[in-house]
Amino acid sequence: MKADLADLNAFLAVAQARGFRDAARVAGSSASTLSEAVRRLEARLGVRLLHRTTRSVVPTEAGTRLLERLAPALGEVEAALDVVNLFRDRPAGALRLNVPVSAARLVMPAILPGFLAAYPDIQVEIVAEDGFVDMVASGCDAGIRYDERLEQDMIAVPIGPRIQRFATAASPTYLDAHGRPGHPRDLLHHACLRGRFTSGALTSPWEFERSGEIVRIEPQGPLIASVAGAADLLVDIAVAGGGIVSLFEDWLRPALDRSALEAVLPEWWQSFSGPFLYYSGRRLVPPPLRAFLDFIHS
Repeated sequence: MKADLADLNAFLAVAQARGFRDAARVAGSSASTLSEAVRRLEARLGVRLLHRTTRSVVPTEAGTRLLERLAPALGEVEAALDVVNLFRDRPAGALRLNVPVSAARLVMPAILPGFLAAYPDIQVEIVAEDGFVDMVASGCDAGIRYDERLEQDMIAVPIGPRIQRFATAASPTYLDAHGRPGHPRDLLHHACLRGRFTSGALTSPWEFERSGEIVRIEPQGPLIASVAGAADLLVDIAVAGGGIVSLFEDWLRPALDRSALEAVLPEWWQSFSGPFLYYSGRRLVPPPLRAFLDFIHS
């Protein structure tokens, strides 16, 4: 029995996302369009593929069996189309990258302008979020993460600076009024500006290191802001004298360089390894991603 390829892709997206709205966001479509496509496929097959409730969408037994065979089959179709793209004079198509907000701010600006100029036929989409997602299931070709959050079955290659540091800073006005900490534990007596990840977890404890000694503290303060969308607000409040902020050194560097912020405990700033670009090696690497890999290694 023949089925429309678009309808099969719609079912795959909804089944993997376990919802029409999330699938629509990943597929760049609308929930109503996907819903109609799945209904059309079910009518053609004569069997229900999805259990739908107001809270969830779950494949039926028939849907689960179809999903198991369909996902790798459509992957092979996509790989076959990628092969055709190799015959073009230069790579073309879409490249979708899932990256943390910090990488979108600190890593990608140094890479993307040159890459877009070198490959004008490639359209890059950056999905910036701090939640840990399944890169493949979300419809992305590759992602950027730090080594402690990499999936073991992925291929990872270095991208961006290889060593980074967390930095703490405050405005000179704040430090003149409240004193300059001499040890990380002194921060317990200061107004600390904290962040919260998309998952809901706070960006704490704050961790410091010097000469092999590691000190972790649970800071307190008047402001908590989402690091996914309001990290710049934390910096602005610190510049205005609202307290001590802890972020990537590169994020604070502009304010430090213009003396709007003053380094706090720089001898205790902790270093960590830089980010990695990771992708699945289970199928042929799409030409846009291959071009990006070649570019960051050139």
